[in-house]
Amino acid sequence: MRRKLQSPLPQRHGLDPARLKMPAEGPWTTLREHLVERLPRVSQDRIDEMLRESLIVGLDGPLGVDAPFVPDSFIWFHRDLPEEVAVPFEIGVVHRDEHLLVVDKPHFLATIPRGSHILETALVRLRREFGLPQLVPAHRLDRVTAGLVMLVSTPERRGAYQTLFRDRLVHKEYEAIARYDAELALPRTVHSRIIKERGIITAQEVDGPPNAETRVELLEHRDGLGRYRLLPTTGRTHQLRLHMSGLGVPILGDDFYPVLTETPLDDFTRPLQLLAKVLAFDDPITGEPRRFESRLTLRAWTSLAEWAAPPALPSAP
Repeated sequence: MRRKLQSPLPQRHGLDPARLKMPAEGPWTTLREHLVERLPRVSQDRIDEMLRESLIVGLDGPLGVDAPFVPDSFIWFHRDLPEEVAVPFEIGVVHRDEHLLVVDKPHFLATIPRGSHILETALVRLRREFGLPQLVPAHRLDRVTAGLVMLVSTPERRGAYQTLFRDRLVHKEYEAIARYDAELALPRTVHSRIIKERGIITAQEVDGPPNAETRVELLEHRDGLGRYRLLPTTGRTHQLRLHMSGLGVPILGDDFYPVLTETPLDDFTRPLQLLAKVLAFDDPITGEPRRFESRLTLRAWTSLAEWAAPPALPSAP
């Protein structure tokens, strides 16, 4: 078994450094020449600056502007951080033990670093707050969805808990607030085929064998709104949002479905009314049954005056 190389750079702001492996061969004489070609989004001036300031390192230490290109070698560096909009909501701790950390992620906070969301993510915040540099999520939750996220703090236990989610051995319950439709027969199980193409922000339902399944139940209704329980048995991108929209009752605050609407990242006024409410499973280490329940509530249900029931969608021609 090949031993994983230990990074010579420590974490910064709770983030691991980037690692690059050099090609086995190539026309480059210096490391700088290769990086200029390999990292087109980073300016040549910035690459020079990083090399001059010893911000790029190899196994034997910092690499300078004149460092030679070494085939099959590794380098590490910390990426420059984007400017981020601060997400003004706290992360609630639901459970913590020596291996697991289960939290209530707020709306608008991404689970892991990606794109323009780096420091303002649940993983980075929690690593820094609890001093857990090896903390990793066992699964992910959409940025705009609130509720339970389970993370693993012990490296040797990561695979066991992540496999639970991969193999669909975790019972998940969600709550959603949407328009109440007296003519919509519930409960029902929705099946469809969902695809998500790279580079396109939304997913879509298409013809073909179903690959997504959700049971939809109505828990209660009042003042034109319904509180729904959603029980997915698959985990396709935006599955719950697509299935609710397809039933004619899109989730309140959804700016993707049925119509894509651009919302500024600093607009926190109408969060998606979707909550990851329950995670339940048999612990892969001890075998004991475990169940975690979110302590959050959906604002549209507790503050009805702020969320007038949306109009019914027009009927298809």
